[in-house]
Amino acid sequence: MDLDAAYDNGGHIPGAADYPDRWADAAADWRSLEAALGRARLNLPYGPGARQRFDLFYPAGRPAGLAVFVHGGYWRRFGRADWSHLSAGCTGAGWACAVPSYTLAPDARVAQITGEIAAAVTAAATQVAGPVALAGHSAGGHLVARMAMADGPLGADVAGRVARVVPISPVADLRPLLRTAMNADLRLDAAEAAAESPVLGQPRGGVAVTVWVGADERPAFLDQARRLGDAWGAPVRQAEGRHHFDVIDALRDPASPMVADLLGV
Repeated sequence: MDLDAAYDNGGHIPGAADYPDRWADAAADWRSLEAALGRARLNLPYGPGARQRFDLFYPAGRPAGLAVFVHGGYWRRFGRADWSHLSAGCTGAGWACAVPSYTLAPDARVAQITGEIAAAVTAAATQVAGPVALAGHSAGGHLVARMAMADGPLGADVAGRVARVVPISPVADLRPLLRTAMNADLRLDAAEAAAESPVLGQPRGGVAVTVWVGADERPAFLDQARRLGDAWGAPVRQAEGRHHFDVIDALRDPASPMVADLLGV
């Protein structure tokens, strides 16, 4: 199997090159609106690194809890400013939503990025009381799954607040990436790929996990989602008519089934 082709989403989605600008524009519009309304706190630090920052968006009233959205991009691309608009579903449902950036490969290895997301979730949790819900897309799906694991990097206090986790189109088994060109940036070896693969571990007790994937995604991502669901005994939901780049649009809608799985509303 040509694994570079198997994990190449952009090469199989019509108009793929248009999506990054579309995301960035929607994010900038949402960020400006929420800042003008006094419902956004931007560029909050969770560590000393230049990319160790998060934006926090609030609902109109007292938050029912904290949601965190972790972006994808194969750990190599994008930042929080590209995804602000995906907080809309959570804030519309009455939850605060944090959107962090993280150091990108090759400047950081995947295990380091996992640690950064734990620090981001911990810092955001100091700002908002109540339960914590985590969603992540693609590489971000991997990262939030790692937060949910019994041997995950979250401290006990914050881990105990994590109620729900929704990995969306996750890379749950990193071992196939050892044989892709992107590994020149990721620098995975066999030990790190295994240690960072949620399919080889188990979730922490008491965390409700629901896996989402677009029904029109690449077979590799359908397989990754299915395998995580099987390994963790978690439901896997396929979004009909959705591919890897638009499956996340449901996070903008507070009435969507994806947001319901994330927040339990």
